[in-house]
Amino acid sequence: MAGTIPIGGPIPRVLNVGGGSKAIDLPEFYTGWEQVFLDIDPSVSPDVCCDARELTTLDKGLYDAVYCSHNLEHYYRHDAVKVLAGFRHVLKSDGVAHIRVPDVMKAVQHVVVNEGDLDTVLYESPIGPISFRDLLYGHAGMVEKAGSDFMAHKNGFSKISLKKFMNDNGFPYVAILSHGFEVTAMAFTESPSERIRALIGM
Repeated sequence: MAGTIPIGGPIPRVLNVGGGSKAIDLPEFYTGWEQVFLDIDPSVSPDVCCDARELTTLDKGLYDAVYCSHNLEHYYRHDAVKVLAGFRHVLKSDGVAHIRVPDVMKAVQHVVVNEGDLDTVLYESPIGPISFRDLLYGHAGMVEKAGSDFMAHKNGFSKISLKKFMNDNGFPYVAILSHGFEVTAMAFTESPSERIRALIGM
């Protein structure tokens, strides 16, 4: 459900972490928001060029939302803690951290029930077929093409572990959604205000 941007009010801002200049489609409720793209790679000409672990070096409270799609799993657990600290830093007090990651447990269940293996194809994605191996370790083709170990997955989440991870790292209010082989968290440092509920269509 699309949110409502107040007429005459300030345009809300979303930081798209790992978005680069690839213009990743954002969920419908971000329509009309100012989108700021952050990426570690200067060659993709992001609006903000830095590693997500360094977000605490930016100005505080700039964004109404941080959108992090399939990025957090590329960080080791201790580094993902730094990323979440950065999200808290750049978000407004009632802002939302919107995180999407592969659901490792859903994938494991699927492979076991269907007597699959590491190379069992789970689904078709814009970059091609995604296998169980890709979901666990990062898409092999992308890792090879980038020539960078950063593209590999170093972390894994399920519905339960993502919620706990967010709670343990400064986001006491977390709504979790599961769809296909993906899990999404809408996480807040304080109970969501009417303003942010309206913006994201809660």
